[in-house]
Amino acid sequence: MKTAIFGAGCFWGVQLAFDQLEGVEKTRAGYIGGELQNPTYRQVCQGDSGHAEVVEITYDESVISYSTLLTTFWTLHDPTQVDRQGVDIGKQYRSAIFYTDESQRQAAEQAIQQLTENKAYAKPIATEVTAASTFYEAEEYHQDYLVKNGLSSCTV
Repeated sequence: MKTAIFGAGCFWGVQLAFDQLEGVEKTRAGYIGGELQNPTYRQVCQGDSGHAEVVEITYDESVISYSTLLTTFWTLHDPTQVDRQGVDIGKQYRSAIFYTDESQRQAAEQAIQQLTENKAYAKPIATEVTAASTFYEAEEYHQDYLVKNGLSSCTV
């Protein structure tokens, strides 16, 4: 099993979308990228923890590739927005790829280069590509939030 970590705004919908992919074994909503240890949702929402809301994805690379996960990531949000997604505003909602090995870093940077060259977006891609640091799992009520609250009938 391999791990991928993506930030694409609020983690609820992102988690639901990745859960629907064949080969994704498990997802966890959480926080990464800041200095604060063991952050709470409240602390992350204040916007000064440095952490992003993310989804950690455990996947079987014999079934689904990291490239396919990246393709899904791009479709889930607007990677040209800086520190926001829609009505969610703040550094915690930034577009981010937290790579766990060199091949993920290269794939992410290559994808950004290709999307830029193909003029896939009218504005420059703002997605940060950063080495994964400590992942902090979000509180239980955030895990599978949309499913738990009957809001998962929409497919992504």
